Amino acid sequence: MKNTLIIYIVMLASIVVAPSTISAQQVSKIDTVRIKTSGECDMCKNKMEKEVGLMKGVKTATLDLSTQVLTVVYNTNKTNPDKIRTVISNLGYDADNVKANNRAQKKLPNCCQPGAGQKGKCDTMPK
Repeated sequence: MKNTLIIYIVMLASIVVAPSTISAQQVSKIDTVRIKTSGECDMCKNKMEKEVGLMKGVKTATLDLSTQVLTVVYNTNKTNPDKIRTVISNLGYDADNVKANNRAQKKLPNCCQPGAGQKGKCDTMPK
């Protein structure tokens, strides 16, 4: 009888405590951010989509060259728009109000340089 009472108390305690533990855990939330970039050509598009797409928590990254807007779907528990903008900047591109990293920008091919006017076309593709 004493063992049954102990088992009953333990089961009751676990039922009462379990919901509060579940609600204390962070629930994954998927969000979307649109970032204005300085990407102008197919090479910019491929590079940005690949590198941002490899970030932890990023589900998809798609650059629309006609608007120069990168649309990123991401998990809010694993990354955030500021981290995404920093990665874009470190690739050599502007990302909203975050200016391109100068060193990285200078290493970009001619068609990817700001104002190159290539809009979707590169003279050289990456090797």
